[in-house]
Amino acid sequence: MKRRIFCCIWAALCCVAAVAQSGTNSPYSQYGLGVISDQSQGFSRGMNGVGLALRKGNIVNTLNPASYSAIDSLTMIFDVGLSGQITNFKEGASSVNAKNANFEYAVGSFRLMRNVGMSFGILPLTNIGYTYTSYTKLEENRGTIAETYSGDGGLHQVFLGAGWRIFKPLSIGFNAQYVWGDCERYILSSTGTDINSLEKNYSFSVQSYHIDLGLQWHQILKNRDEIVVGATVGLGHKLGADPQCMIINTNSLSSTPDTTMFTITNGVSLPMTYGLGVSWSHKNSLLVDFDATLQQWGKLDYPSYESGAYVLKSGLLKDRYKFNVGADYVPNAMSRKLLHRVHYRLGAGYATPYYKINGLDGPKEISVSAGFGIPLQNAYNNRSVLNISAQWVNTSATGFIKENTFRINVGLTFNERWFAKWKVD
Repeated sequence: MKRRIFCCIWAALCCVAAVAQSGTNSPYSQYGLGVISDQSQGFSRGMNGVGLALRKGNIVNTLNPASYSAIDSLTMIFDVGLSGQITNFKEGASSVNAKNANFEYAVGSFRLMRNVGMSFGILPLTNIGYTYTSYTKLEENRGTIAETYSGDGGLHQVFLGAGWRIFKPLSIGFNAQYVWGDCERYILSSTGTDINSLEKNYSFSVQSYHIDLGLQWHQILKNRDEIVVGATVGLGHKLGADPQCMIINTNSLSSTPDTTMFTITNGVSLPMTYGLGVSWSHKNSLLVDFDATLQQWGKLDYPSYESGAYVLKSGLLKDRYKFNVGADYVPNAMSRKLLHRVHYRLGAGYATPYYKINGLDGPKEISVSAGFGIPLQNAYNNRSVLNISAQWVNTSATGFIKENTFRINVGLTFNERWFAKWKVD
């Protein structure tokens, strides 16, 4: 038992060290707080990230904290996930590929007392990571201005949550999160002529909190059918961060920099988020789940440098809508044949952007996924699962860069009877 606990703690520490690595090369991560990370775990990754109405006793589902109340009383669940991806960026006739590998999550869950389950872990919230250069020709053969755009960072969260089954159909829960991270963006304009170089550095650091609330209604029907309705609310608030903008204008003749610093007090916020999901399962063999989520980014102002001033401006962000549907099928979970105990999964999704680019809506996302869960069995455990899934994501809008991402997700769910009392006759 001590060795297992030590291994879990060591894995969690390794995940904390890995979470600072950027998992994207997308130029769209320069807008807003970056690319919003998938918050789902291994079981639902193959179902394209559904989970608001997902309620099972052998998995960790952080998308709705009310699900923690379903955790099996005899087990300790620990789930770790990694991903690797290849993205093709295309603009006009130009095309380039980029590769990324990323830590996704490390979460655990256990039964605290009757009808109450707890969960803990670390998850990425947003990702920033890009570098590209654009060129503009000057008039009268005065050369070309090269503008280099780069950025790095993102927001991360560690959380502690609990779920309570108030009475048999109804459960409620919460996730309390500590949110931290640094977001940095740079723009450097330079030329080989006598024009001054201009550098803009945007940055802010976050150390704050976030609260998610969840509810699930679990109804058992005839013929071993079950329906779960789930709802979540994420509380929006200011993050206490003071975004800064540093303008460095360097004279090309004297190489003397002229630096101006702007600061906005408490200028970064998270939006109110609402989610609603419905799932239907049949004989513990077939599960179908549908989720809809709204993030009210459009009500938030965002820092912007315009006309020599760095101010909060409305209209830069917009509400984000996300819809996912997924299915999980296992032929016979109690069969002796491995292929009959494997979970087969499919999913699809659609999401609108939460930012605008030069006054126009950013790119929409269309995604599909497929995967499977392979039960791992040894002399004392047949409930741990290796979850493998593949996902294709198309991010595109007329007049902007098109992205096609192929992603492989690998998750390992340790599910052992740590709290069972063994008897020897």
